[in-house]
Amino acid sequence: MVATPTSATKEKIEQLLQKTDIVASTPHALESLADPYPTDDQDAKPMACLSLLSMLQRQLQDEAASDWPLTCLPKISKIASGVKGSTEKGDEEAKTNDDIDMNDDGSQERHPFPTVTLPQTVNPGERLLFPQIYYSVFADQEVESVPPTSSIASTLIRDSIVDTINLVDYNRTFVGKFIIELDNYWAPDTFVKRATPFDKLRDITAENPKWKPEDMAIDAVFSQMLQLPSPHHKPAYYHSVIMEACKLAPSAIAPSLGRAIRFSFRSLPVMDLELVYRFTDWFAHHVSNFEFRWKWVEWAPEIELPNSHPKKAFIRNVIDKEIRLSFPKRIADSLPPDFAAMIEKGQYNDEPDFKYSSSSTPFAQQGQAVLGLLKDKSSSSEQIQSSLDDIHQSANSQGLDGSVISTDILMTSICHIGSKSLSHVLSSIEKNRERLLAIGPTSEAARQQIITSVMEYWSYHSGQAVNIVDKLLNYTIVTPQSVIEWALSPTSTPSSSFSSTTPLSNPAVFEMIWLTMTKVAKRISDICRARANPDLLSSTSTSTEEGQAHINVIEETLVRERDGMRSLLTLILSRVRDLSSTSPSNNSEQDLIQLWARKWEKVYTRKQTVEEARSGETATKVLIDVLRLNAAVEKEKKENDEREVQRREDIRIKRDEERRARREEERQRRESAAHNNNNDNEEKNNGDRDSVNDVENENRTEDRDVQLDEADHDIA
Repeated sequence: MVATPTSATKEKIEQLLQKTDIVASTPHALESLADPYPTDDQDAKPMACLSLLSMLQRQLQDEAASDWPLTCLPKISKIASGVKGSTEKGDEEAKTNDDIDMNDDGSQERHPFPTVTLPQTVNPGERLLFPQIYYSVFADQEVESVPPTSSIASTLIRDSIVDTINLVDYNRTFVGKFIIELDNYWAPDTFVKRATPFDKLRDITAENPKWKPEDMAIDAVFSQMLQLPSPHHKPAYYHSVIMEACKLAPSAIAPSLGRAIRFSFRSLPVMDLELVYRFTDWFAHHVSNFEFRWKWVEWAPEIELPNSHPKKAFIRNVIDKEIRLSFPKRIADSLPPDFAAMIEKGQYNDEPDFKYSSSSTPFAQQGQAVLGLLKDKSSSSEQIQSSLDDIHQSANSQGLDGSVISTDILMTSICHIGSKSLSHVLSSIEKNRERLLAIGPTSEAARQQIITSVMEYWSYHSGQAVNIVDKLLNYTIVTPQSVIEWALSPTSTPSSSFSSTTPLSNPAVFEMIWLTMTKVAKRISDICRARANPDLLSSTSTSTEEGQAHINVIEETLVRERDGMRSLLTLILSRVRDLSSTSPSNNSEQDLIQLWARKWEKVYTRKQTVEEARSGETATKVLIDVLRLNAAVEKEKKENDEREVQRREDIRIKRDEERRARREEERQRRESAAHNNNNDNEEKNNGDRDSVNDVENENRTEDRDVQLDEADHDIA
């Protein structure tokens, strides 16, 4: 279509578009779950996020109606009068190109397109077939700095960038250079000059291009980083691509990136909650690589908002993330005074205070004693347990829950001993692992207290607290259910930095539950893959009693873990609805709670759908069938490879034998030639010796004759 489309080609494409129109015009059942702005109020959306399939269908139909101009693509040169390397004067589209293949009659040579054969069963791979939504931070705005969604250029250029980003993930430096030089690969009049200020776009006439290559590049990277349900790569990869681009062309990329940040910040109230936290992580990571510089004063009005407002929560969360990547004093110096005041005094302390050091704390003396026993390496396990039992009995005698009090003292002491680093706290947990494991089965309240103690001790450092709870999950000291029940309880201990009317706006709560559910989902996915293992499905494995028993164990485990995950997701949604029904003091707080509840419900409804598609009963059966088919294909391929290897080995052996035969023949020929040469030399040597003997005999005869003559002379 870019060259010279024929009428037959156009007719075929028109028939294809008619067939695909039915599919493209039908909304996907899961399209609403992939919407980055999940709100029923269409006016509140920053832009209409269209389905990529339906948008592409409309774009192709528009191009067909316009006779396929495809203005963004470089055109193949047209050669006038059949003369290679010449052009007609005044024909702007005709340009010299000596690389075009020409026939004898002057027409362009056409090359047949290879036949594409699709397999009957296509392996979908690990990525889920989710509807794709065209996410953009610049599209369909008043000034077109990127192609509008009505133009096919928006899809073609976006696809080229996305393919390069995702396929060349092993070289982020090249990817950064590519997106900087994007305008080199398209038609000359597609983009404005690089680093053109955005304000200058208004002065450009309608006939000239207005699309900024930097905006197009940033738009494509953001679309991948903020893709639902999950990005193609880990988010840190997209972070690094943006950083490489900023380092290569800071004056060109920085303005576009700043506008993308401001657009996303304005969209926070209606943005999907998962995307909000991805954007938060990226922003904190990005500014940490550029000396934490940002124009914070632009967001000064948001400081007066309630802590539960999405914009205020974002600012506080970013500051907390920056502190994790640096230290409080460094971050406070980089912020305006009003923003620096958000950093609480307790956040400046690297090591939190041990609450039982204060005499006003109940059981302070017993708490200090347990801390001393845990620090003393000579203390025996019996001494520690005896001290905890005494605390348990003393608390019960006062009408308190002894298991909760003793657990709080034990876990707070472990946190205090391990406050220097994560390795210290892991070592402390490992030493008391058996004691902590024994708490859960005896008292669920005590198990909840383990989490409460960790969160209270690290209340000013929520990241450290979430990390420790995650490690406790690895040790099975706490369970996923206990974490969810604690985090979404109205009486849970909030982080001091994020106190608000609802735990739903606390980023530490979201991070804790998200990590927990990710861990649960990964375990089920691993079990599902183990069940679908081709080696396990082979006839030799299933035919034996031991092999069948192994399959039964895996199936029982998969069913149990899958039901557990479904219960956890149901629990999350139930707790979120309970929290949304709370009655705060004023209507504005109620609206914020409802907003956060809708965001949570959308995220975990999507999570529920994704995990069912990945590890549900139907998905497992499909995976087994696909892997069994793949195993058969791989087996056939392996056999073909082995036959090919054997064939090559036979050829090599035959070639070696021929070489050895030739070498042996050559050796024999050389030996024969050498033998003949020796015989000739010997005959020659013998002839020479005979000649020498004859000469010597003649000489001796002459000497005797001389001697006889002399004797005769003497006698005479």
